Amino acid sequence: MKKSAYDVIKKPLLTEKTEIAKQKLVYSFMVDDSANKDLIKHSIENLFPVKVDSVRTINVKGKVKKYKFVAGQRKNWKKAMVTLKEGYRIEI
Repeated sequence: MKKSAYDVIKKPLLTEKTEIAKQKLVYSFMVDDSANKDLIKHSIENLFPVKVDSVRTINVKGKVKKYKFVAGQRKNWKKAMVTLKEGYRIEI
């Protein structure tokens, strides 16, 4: 089954660290766990009018949290850091 660009790119990550990285044309997104770098690159270029230079992916492990006497774990997720070519920007 072919995934659409909206299925691959779940949401942008908006933190203080990603705001600083935007000055270097690096944007961070939460992506589908099964997405590879080529699929992420094509999805970004389809969603936004930009050209992607490189994509780096990170598998983020969910934190272990305790509530009273029960221990649980948050979901694992995948993060993509996308570097754009010179002259392109994404307005989020």
